[in-house]
Amino acid sequence: MQEQYWSKFAQTYDVNQTYAVGDDLLKAMTAVVDDLSELGEVVEFGCGTGYFTKTIVQKATTVVATDLSDELLEVTKARFKDNPNITTQKENCMQTSFPAQRFDTVFMANVIHIIEDPLKALQESHRILKSGGTLVIVSFTNAGMTWLETIKLAFRFLKTWGRPPRYARSFSVDKLGSLLQTAGFTVDKAQLLGNTTKAVYIIGKKA
Repeated sequence: MQEQYWSKFAQTYDVNQTYAVGDDLLKAMTAVVDDLSELGEVVEFGCGTGYFTKTIVQKATTVVATDLSDELLEVTKARFKDNPNITTQKENCMQTSFPAQRFDTVFMANVIHIIEDPLKALQESHRILKSGGTLVIVSFTNAGMTWLETIKLAFRFLKTWGRPPRYARSFSVDKLGSLLQTAGFTVDKAQLLGNTTKAVYIIGKKA
């Protein structure tokens, strides 16, 4: 069901996203990602159309961009067809085909709040990260938003995406940080981004 839901937006994904949350928030999210460095070998969960992939790859040696949707992966593959450092692969972030301690960095943008079992995805991230590896999450939230802005966001979401996936939820910085710790990570950085619309930005480290 998740795959079918997102696949139908393959050609309008970026436009829908910008309309729903606003260009200012996306720029703020991109800016914190752009501040990262030396990410090494990266796996990206929920790459969508590669919106954040283009920034991550500048900080990485290689990126494996993954998603559940074949249609979204086709858009990403075409977008980066001339970049040998980016490969695409269909994966479920809650249970991947990757061996343990495979990557230096796991990156998730706008994924953790829309999957069935966030803790399972975090535990899988911990499994496939090398010792000392990094988990980077940036994800939309209504935490810290006013009631009016939350209603406006819901309206824009319904207008562009329709009814949200039944697993959709909103994480506060503290709640997501606690979940990372439960999965075995040490929280290295955690903050709320944005003005009217918001996103949680958090970095975890594997011992």
